[in-house]
Amino acid sequence: MLLQRLLMQHYSWIKKRQIPQTQINLSALFGTQRVCDNKETEDTEENEEGKNFPYADIPKPAKKWERKPYPTPMKVLIQRAKEEKQARQENPCHLLEHAPENGLLVPDLTEVAHQVYNARESLLRGLSKLVNGDAAIPVKRCRFCSEVHIGHLGHEIRSCEGPKCGSRNSIHVWRRGGIRDVVGFPYCYHLHDRVGKPRVGHKERFGIQRLPAMVELCIQAGLDLEGYRTKRRTKPVYSIDGRIVDFEPEEEAMAVEEAHESVNQCLNTSSMDNTFEEQATMSELSARTLQSWLEIRSGAMKLMKKYSVVTCGYCPEVQVGPKGHKVRMCKASKHQHRDGLHAWQEATIDDLIRPNYVWHLRDLHAPLLVNELKRYYGKAPAIVELCVQAGAPVPKQYRSMMRLDVVPPELDEHDLVA
Repeated sequence: MLLQRLLMQHYSWIKKRQIPQTQINLSALFGTQRVCDNKETEDTEENEEGKNFPYADIPKPAKKWERKPYPTPMKVLIQRAKEEKQARQENPCHLLEHAPENGLLVPDLTEVAHQVYNARESLLRGLSKLVNGDAAIPVKRCRFCSEVHIGHLGHEIRSCEGPKCGSRNSIHVWRRGGIRDVVGFPYCYHLHDRVGKPRVGHKERFGIQRLPAMVELCIQAGLDLEGYRTKRRTKPVYSIDGRIVDFEPEEEAMAVEEAHESVNQCLNTSSMDNTFEEQATMSELSARTLQSWLEIRSGAMKLMKKYSVVTCGYCPEVQVGPKGHKVRMCKASKHQHRDGLHAWQEATIDDLIRPNYVWHLRDLHAPLLVNELKRYYGKAPAIVELCVQAGAPVPKQYRSMMRLDVVPPELDEHDLVA
């Protein structure tokens, strides 16, 4: 008994001496682990920031019954609306200071609008030669869906979602395509006064012209075209209880519009002289066409930061202006609850210029793309694929999307690849 008691006391003494040391060791261990984790996160952030063009894939197509994601979070939109409402209550009658909300043009973006319009014209001229010229690159489109392919023969990937696709095992039925299949510019209504009358009513839909939304964006940013008159102001407008009031005489606005048209005609005639050379090779023509498309996207993104563009959340309809129109023409999901009206929200650059992604071919004369190896194939916008097949260099931002570093296996080897 005495020996057992001594052993128990000795064991309890050892336990009291070892527990603090164990806790210290564990705390030191977890502390070093936290430091290592922080270092790893910092290293990963530095590596991600060091990449100029990270590896990216094409955006997944949205489902037809789902709404498009908001570019700006809903919390930010609600906070902006509350701030505007509070400012309107504090000062119900005030002069709008910032352009283009006050009806004036942004001087720095007028030249950008001309550059975008000229780039669009050069893009269409280059596409007409690449698609319909002597050494044209073949363009194929599906008869039942919106799928497009650049090549002599269509691919065999089973991705058709058109009518009766089940009976065809989702195989596309190819036919000849054109320029509209390569690049898409959606149409919108032309606004004579984007501030005074920003909406188009349902009964006015047949009396107002429709034109490409890209051209309408350039017109609102300072471009003047014959046949599309636009009201130009020299004085900012007033906001009285949220309603726009213009005190500028109509005669003065007409004089400013005529003077602005004469200046724009000079700019347009001088810029239209920069046409493609007739002796340019196919590779030079494709490189210039691709550069024009990149200029359109970069210039349009600059314009969209100041001039608002809205799109429907369920269908591809686009309207350039502070508000969407009221024409009841939406036939997308849940249109019965909206009485055919569009669910307007902020648009992105892909809504204004539809990229229309296609499968990438390493060679026009290569074998057909098969459905079993589709995980190894890359994609790119149709205009980029067309120009690359014609001899243009691949842009850096699309190299990872086209999967140029992936070597597809043979058809009898794809089961052996991990």
